[in-house]
Amino acid sequence: MATITASMVAELRAKTDAPMMECKKALTESEGDMAKAEELLRVKLGSKAGKAASRVTAEGVVFSHIAGHTGALIEVNCETDFVTKNDSFLAMAQAAAKLLVDHPVESLEALGALSYSQDGFGPTLEDVRKGLIGKIGENMSFRRFKRFNAGHSLTTYLHGTRIGVMVEFTGDESAARDVAMHVAAMKPVSLTSQEVPAELIERERSVATAKAQESGKPADIAAKMIEGAVQKYLKEVSLFDQPFVKNDKQTVQQMLKAANTEVKSFTLYVVGEGIEKKVDDFAAEVAAQVAAAKQAS
Repeated sequence: MATITASMVAELRAKTDAPMMECKKALTESEGDMAKAEELLRVKLGSKAGKAASRVTAEGVVFSHIAGHTGALIEVNCETDFVTKNDSFLAMAQAAAKLLVDHPVESLEALGALSYSQDGFGPTLEDVRKGLIGKIGENMSFRRFKRFNAGHSLTTYLHGTRIGVMVEFTGDESAARDVAMHVAAMKPVSLTSQEVPAELIERERSVATAKAQESGKPADIAAKMIEGAVQKYLKEVSLFDQPFVKNDKQTVQQMLKAANTEVKSFTLYVVGEGIEKKVDDFAAEVAAQVAAAKQAS
């Protein structure tokens, strides 16, 4: 029986990104044949992908791509921050952004059906996703995307890979890019106060009402307090009303007017926003893995 060394396991892991134990099992089964072990891992990917598919993907990356007046912003999720640095995962996410620009799809299902091959997986983007789930050992998913094709100019700003913004505009690109950076920092919810979603306004009004009631002020004064709090909130979350981050003496709208630039829309993605993250008991998880390894041996 061939001797399986740590260096052999490390070499196979470097080639496949599969977990160490899986690499060792494959090498043992193939009696040290590296090529055969790699093939054995590929065969096992389907079942691994199925097990991983139910796990929460609250980490991930945001990527953008622009070609002319067509652009796309996409969030691709995974389970841990470690995978956000994996070259294969990053390549798939970047490719998805480009595919969105090249193809006018409107759903995640249609995106997944587009032709794409990578790391020996394909012929569709969805097949690559499933293959990488098995190869890397983590669930991953295309969460959301926005495709821009209204004929306006586009600019984008990525803060690392966790925050991404795309802005539609006419006028000066430098000013529009400053707005994209501002959006990443200040996170407005709409262009104007008139466009703030009604449910957000009602939530803020409810909070203001509770505070006014606690103050014990007369009804007429309490009403003014509530309305004042709501108006303050609207200015805080409306892009055009926010103080510009590079010069808080003027609003974003005033900055744009001075630059003879008009922002038509923006989209902001923050990785994992709104996803309930699972809090793991690390010690219990390690103990469970050790127990599973003992049962398998």
